[in-house]
Amino acid sequence: MRIAIALAFLAAPAAAQEFSLPAGCDAYLTVQGKSCTVDHHFICSTDPEGHQRRVSLDEEGLTYAGQIDAETQWIGSFHPLSGHAELLEANPAERASLSDLIAQGVDDYDFRTLSEEVGPTRFVGQDTLTGRQITIDGITLDETTYDITAYDDAGNELWHSEGREFISRNWRMFLSGTGTTTSANGSFDKDNTPVEFIFPGEPGFLSTSPKHGCGVAIS
Repeated sequence: MRIAIALAFLAAPAAAQEFSLPAGCDAYLTVQGKSCTVDHHFICSTDPEGHQRRVSLDEEGLTYAGQIDAETQWIGSFHPLSGHAELLEANPAERASLSDLIAQGVDDYDFRTLSEEVGPTRFVGQDTLTGRQITIDGITLDETTYDITAYDDAGNELWHSEGREFISRNWRMFLSGTGTTTSANGSFDKDNTPVEFIFPGEPGFLSTSPKHGCGVAIS
């Protein structure tokens, strides 16, 4: 399964001008973010209904590939830089639910991912709607706050992160925002707020080249 995840996403060389999707997949959105990242969102005919995938690229090439379901549960992911893959455990203690977040304004979750390379990782956290909407490049998004902690299989804290993100109700997905992550190696801040939303047929759709914030040192 790990190999299948990896091969499914290694479809385009870093030097390509347009990202090549796996067979049977159709992209519907490209997002250019502030931190020299470009994301492509797509749906594959072989996946269960409601599932969607995302790949992220920086100036060097592919950095992330992942799949979520209609509730934004983290179904699986592959991390090319570290070479590890993760899959959601079969019966999470508390599933993430976008529907609960929209209906109640808050969603708690407690689940584990399983990985042949790094072992099980437990994620415990909460997403909360702030009640604020923001429009970026003509797209209206709902702002959220998040607070998440990752633990190893022995219960030791690996890292903690908190900040603000966005959700799209129409696309049923989370989009990056600002945040701070703290681990034994220190803390670092991020801001990969969307800058541009690009649709099929528009210039830059499926581009492998990030446009914003490249060459800027990140703390």
